[in-house]
Amino acid sequence: MTSRMTTGLAVLDAGELTAGAEPEPRFVESAHRILADLVGGGAALGWVEPPSRDDVAELLAHVVSAVRDGDAALRAAYLDGRLAGLGYWLRYSRPTHRPHADLEKLAVDASAHGSGVGRALTTALIADARQAGIEVLTLDARGDNAAALGLYRSLGFTEYGRLPGFVAVGELRYDKVFCMLDLRRTRQD
Repeated sequence: MTSRMTTGLAVLDAGELTAGAEPEPRFVESAHRILADLVGGGAALGWVEPPSRDDVAELLAHVVSAVRDGDAALRAAYLDGRLAGLGYWLRYSRPTHRPHADLEKLAVDASAHGSGVGRALTTALIADARQAGIEVLTLDARGDNAAALGLYRSLGFTEYGRLPGFVAVGELRYDKVFCMLDLRRTRQD
């Protein structure tokens, strides 16, 4: 278990967020609140409507199971003792893609935007990927999410593709931007 503490900010790993084989109920409740609020406010997290508590519980249980199998990393950031954000990556399941993983979700509570939570979470997830031997960490983001894309660029991710108008939210269309971080070039052996 590793936590990183910086001026009221603690970044916890999956081992610190689970009770046995399941995510802690309090963590699930707080994660649901953050994800539902963000999606309700128009955030690009893969849902059009805010997810239910059961949707979030099922997602987190899946990620925790993958962590136990060595196929994922899950991190949560607490700011002054309150959940302020969470993120995870999952290893690709296709046999030819197993050395690689996708950063599938990174969510920071709106009240914590600009506090360094997103950077701390992403940095921890990159470190987890390195430790797990991940060669290439990918992610995709909605094209209008300039803050997230700027963060990822500042951490070394590069854009490798874009699908114009691919993300549909009602009548609105947004580009889907693909980014990658090649960890083979930045190994810290």
